Parts: sequence; C-alpha cells; structure tokens
Amino acid sequence: MNTTDYFQLFSALAPEIIVAITALLVLAADLLGLQETPRSYRMSIAAGLTTVGCAGAVAWMFLNRTTGNWHGGMFVIDPLNETVKAVILLLTVFTAMLSVEAKFTRHCGEYFALLLLATAGMMFLASTEDLLMIFASLELVSLSLYVLVAFDKSSRQSAEAALKYFLFGGMSAAFLLFGFSLLYGLTGTTHVPRMAHKLFTLGVDPLGTVALVMVVVGFGFKIAAVPFHLWAPDAYQGAPLPSSAFIASGSKVASFYVFAKVLLLGFSQLGWGSDDSAMGGWMPLLSIVAALSMVLGNLAAIRQTSVRRLLAYSAIAHAGYMLVGFLALGGEAFASLLFYVTTYALTTVGTFGVLGVVEAQVGGDQLKDFAGLSRRAPVLAACLMVFLLSLAGIPPLAGFFGKFYLFAAALKTEGQSLPFLWLVILGVAMSCVSLYYYLQILKQVFVVEADERARPLAVPFLAHAVVVLLAAVIVLLGCAPTWLLTPLQEAIAELGW
Repeated sequence: MNTTDYFQLFSALAPEIIVAITALLVLAADLLGLQETPRSYRMSIAAGLTTVGCAGAVAWMFLNRTTGNWHGGMFVIDPLNETVKAVILLLTVFTAMLSVEAKFTRHCGEYFALLLLATAGMMFLASTEDLLMIFASLELVSLSLYVLVAFDKSSRQSAEAALKYFLFGGMSAAFLLFGFSLLYGLTGTTHVPRMAHKLFTLGVDPLGTVALVMVVVGFGFKIAAVPFHLWAPDAYQGAPLPSSAFIASGSKVASFYVFAKVLLLGFSQLGWGSDDSAMGGWMPLLSIVAALSMVLGNLAAIRQTSVRRLLAYSAIAHAGYMLVGFLALGGEAFASLLFYVTTYALTTVGTFGVLGVVEAQVGGDQLKDFAGLSRRAPVLAACLMVFLLSLAGIPPLAGFFGKFYLFAAALKTEGQSLPFLWLVILGVAMSCVSLYYYLQILKQVFVVEADERARPLAVPFLAHAVVVLLAAVIVLLGCAPTWLLTPLQEAIAELGW
C-alpha cells in the first residue's frame, strides 16, 4: 500500500478518528481541569465537547463524500452506511444532552468517553463487511455498554443489571464467534459477499446450518429478540437513564443494520434452504423468532407497572416487527427496515427524555408517578403522547408509516405465495394489543388527577428542547415520510441491492 492509499484510508476513517479523539479529549479535559468544579458544569462541558465532536464527524462525512472498499471489505464506505452512521451520531448527541442533568455519577469524563467509544464501535460496525471486523466492533460496543449500565455505583439494581447484561452478552459473543469460525472453515473467507458465493456453491451443508443458527442466536441477544431477551428488562430498569436510552436507540440501529447485512449479503441464496429440503433456510427460523417476540413482548408489557420495564418489553415486541423486514428480500424491504429502526430509535430517546424528567422530579418510574402530568408539565405530556402513539403505530405519526412500509414489503415477497401473510396479520393484531398498554400510560397522564400537594415540574431547558425537537421530528416524518425513506432507497439503489 503506497502513501496515497494510506491517505485515502485515513480520510475515509476520519469520522471514526474524530469520535475517538473527542473521547480522549473529553476524558483529559475532565480529569485535568474540571475536577474541582460543580458536577453540572462538568457534565455540560463534556456534553458540549461530545456534541461538537459528533457534529464534526457528520460534517466530514457529508462535505468529503467518498466511496471505497479497503482490505477486502474490512472497511467499506458507501452512501448507505454513511447515512446510518449519521443517525447513530445524532442519537449520541441527544443522549449526551439528556445526560447533562443526570446525577448518577461524578465520573463525568469517563462516562462520556465510554459513550463516544461505544459510538465509534457502532460506526465501525456499520462500515464493514468482514466477519472479524464485525466481531471486534461488536465487542467494543458491548464492553462500553456493560460499563455504562453499571455506572451508577450507588444502585444495586444497576450492578445487577450490568452483571446479567455481561453474562448474556458474553454467551452471545461465544455463539457468534463459533458461528463465524464455522463459516470461515466452510468458505475459507471472512468477507461476507464472497462467503455468500461459496455457501451457494456448497449448497445445503449440516455445518452451514449450525453456523446459521449460531449467528442468529448471537445477533438475537444483541437485538433482544425472544428467546434471547432475558437481559433487556433488567438492563432497561437498572441502568442509568441515559445509558438505557442509548442501548434502546443507537445500539438497536447498529445491531439491526449489521445483522441485516450479514443475512442479506451472506445468506441471501439460502433463505428457504434448498429446493428439496428446508434445511439451511433462515427465513422459517426468523419467522418463528419474530412471531414469539411480538407475542411475548406485547403480552408481558401489559403486566408491567414500571414504565422502564414496559418500554423494555415493548422493545422486544418492536424487534419482532423489525425482523419481518428481514424476511422480504430486496432493497425496498431493507429501506423500510432502516426507516422503521431510525424512527423507533428517535421515538425511544424522546420517551426516555420525558421519563428522565419524571424520575428526577417525582422520584420513580411507576405508572402512578405519571398521574396528572398534563397539568404539571403540559408540553412534556403532549410530547409523550406523540411518542407513545407513534410506538403504537397510530397515523399520521412516523411509527405508523414505519410499520406500513415494513408490512407492505413483506407482502410483496417474490417467488412465494404470500408466505408472511400470517406474520403481518399477527403484527397488526399485536400492534392493537400494544395500544392498550400505551394508553394506560396516557390515562395516567391525562385522566388521573395528581396529588393535591403536587406542584408543576421544573423541566430543565435542555431536556425540554430535546423532547420537543424529537416530537416535532416524529410528526414531520409522519406527515412526510419520503424525506427519510427516499434517501435510503436511493442509497440502496446505488449499491444494486
């Protein structure tokens, strides 16, 4: 590799380098110059540096447009993964802003450094088509998130949630690495597109089937799909609120994107197995996982009194909806999946933003803690209504169009006679179920009277601004979904998928 090639690689890696340098800068600024200052000031400075760093990374990507493939797919730049990385950086900025008023730690620099390192891992995850790089990036993300979940040292719940998350995450990494090793043994390559050609040439192979199951199990833990979901409710409830918001948003975007790329690029020819056997096909397997996730997630959410746990089971159900997009091969389905996961992530961050204000002012996340919120903080209550109705799929909000495009793509599957009609019907039915428990929260907000001694909530300006902005984005993407969907479709079309 000559000097010019290294310069091109450095230029392509610049967004990730900017984020990594920002992490070191935040850590150094906090440790060297801000230790004696108030915590709120340190959090504000760290959040400001994080925002500047993420904005710089986004600006570099869109002012220095480039495409390329380095070291046989180890690092890939194209319009689609740059869009995904921009979404991840945006979610990081919102998470940083929601962290400013948090009081769960005095280690401000370390917290924001881990947040940025997790972001860098997610960006690498979106920019690779190599199994080794995928695994290394996943581990960088996972290790950062394990520590973020345990960051509240005064909370026993936080430590317990982190331990469960770590144990389940370690097990998922073992499954994933075992599956990747089998794939390498069968194909002799770690490059996903070349691996697909070798797997198609080999046809149905028992080791290939085992490898496929291992990969699905490994990624199933990352996306919290049934039956690999057991860590999610405890992590959502025990982690510091900004950490929960980031796991529910940025982590979901990166994990679903790379999982979809591995299946659609690496196993696209083996969706239904061979002509004479269903062996080796991943579509029947994912259909079952999607159905179980939708049913268990929604039915378990009905029983919850903690809003955090309710959102965790809701996330499991949404993972089931998103898996439907995996089953409809093609660029249109992939664009619909990315639209859905992006709008879901933005909605979830907004919901956690409202939840953070309620927890800080009222002292809990139980349903009863939201009683009379419409009179104590009317703007927050209106935004929460937008978020929850979008999650339920009510038009004309972004969540409705996300489900509509996803289910429509599943019904257009070529080569089969509406194979996923039952799954779409189940998804619509479970969406109706989800409306019930979302309305339970809104009942507390708008119908139930607050305690007579309850006073109006003192909402921090930054949290107020983030929540209102996210609510506006959800409404706008509901009224004009093509603003996001069309660029995604064009980016996918350029790749020829």
